[in-house]
Amino acid sequence: MAADSYSERSLFGGAISSTFSHRFQDVSNIRQVPDHQEVFVDPARDESLIFELLDYKHEVGDEGSAIWFLQDLATEQEAEGGMVIEQSGVIEAPGLCYRNLPAVVTTAVGQMAISKGRQGREAQNIVKVYLANLRLKEVGTDVLITAYDPVVINPLSESARAVGAGFVVPATQAGCMPMAEVFKLAVSSFKVNDWSLFGSAV
Repeated sequence: MAADSYSERSLFGGAISSTFSHRFQDVSNIRQVPDHQEVFVDPARDESLIFELLDYKHEVGDEGSAIWFLQDLATEQEAEGGMVIEQSGVIEAPGLCYRNLPAVVTTAVGQMAISKGRQGREAQNIVKVYLANLRLKEVGTDVLITAYDPVVINPLSESARAVGAGFVVPATQAGCMPMAEVFKLAVSSFKVNDWSLFGSAV
């Protein structure tokens, strides 16, 4: 196990919490983040972890929901060469029960070429994307937990200034917890402390 220190972190004003590494800094201390998102980054590795609350998508089936959101994300970010590496079946999350109804959790891992911010296609980085969809049907919410793990940094990308261009040094070599483990821990430890955050749960 890598030497990262981690602890339970407060999200959405303490209504939600999840456990992940201290190396991830809260982006809202630097710039505006939409109210429905909590964004954390490790600038030294250009890795990011995003928690997002969305209206529940009734038209999307449970079984393929993580894949659906992963493909939606690729479209939204104008990603190229997207491919799904793996997907899980439906996992129950016993810690996420509302009125005794457990949430449905699915995960997917993909790889795609994405540009940073407003940079064009010529500056795309190859990034591995881990996505979990936690379906809180009783409160009409789809929770997304997304982890971005850069594989190759384009010399033209603004990330190259902080991380360097070319293949990214593997996390274990850099003494960090690999993103796959960061993601798994964040998802498995995710819990709702105050269901009134979702309005209809009051």
